[in-house]
Amino acid sequence: MPTITSRGGIPLAYAHRAGNGPTFVFLPGYMSDMEGGKALAVDAWCAENGRGCLRLDYSGCGASGGAFRDGTLTGWRDDVLDVIAAAAPEGPLVLIGSSMGGWLMLLVALAIPARVSGLVGIAAAPDFTDWGFTDDQKAAFARGEDLVEPSAYSDEPYVTTAAFWCSGEANRLLDAPIPLTCPVRLLHGQADPDVPWSVSLRLAEALGSADVQTLLVKDGDHRLSRPQDIALLLRVIEDL
Repeated sequence: MPTITSRGGIPLAYAHRAGNGPTFVFLPGYMSDMEGGKALAVDAWCAENGRGCLRLDYSGCGASGGAFRDGTLTGWRDDVLDVIAAAAPEGPLVLIGSSMGGWLMLLVALAIPARVSGLVGIAAAPDFTDWGFTDDQKAAFARGEDLVEPSAYSDEPYVTTAAFWCSGEANRLLDAPIPLTCPVRLLHGQADPDVPWSVSLRLAEALGSADVQTLLVKDGDHRLSRPQDIALLLRVIEDL
């Protein structure tokens, strides 16, 4: 698997497929990687339809170098920008962000708005350092303490560092207009136990684009990775 060296000197793994039209860039969620079911489904769709696709692992995740505990939201945003600059330096992009990747999707689009022709959020979780933790947990982060919890999706514990929390708080977006004008599609399961579907409604309201559609899946969970959920995702990106 090819790698590039990030601005921080860390090897970042990626998979790039050349094609026509915009390059679809998949951004995984927290503690996830580019080998997940949704990322591979997007890559397969791009292969079948002659479209460009770019998948990547943030530093400390998947096949990339570095330590996960050293990762921050700003650092992972820069990882995405570095991989795009090296692997897909020209042409329009459609950014697809799952959970935390939906927050990164917005930050990347704000950094290079002229290149982004569309956004697709899957249970997008902007500002989760604000609404996703209790006041006591936030106070612990502010004291420099990390949080370690059991994960519902992995045998590895779910680790949130104080550095990540501070980085997230510095990059909150939902309390002000978000000056992005490209088409946006937001998919969210109404049975999501991790990210309230109201977050997607707040995001839709904050976005400057007039072309925003929020698609709610009544029985959908956080991952939205069932066959019918992936079929919906592929219909959405085909439309874009």
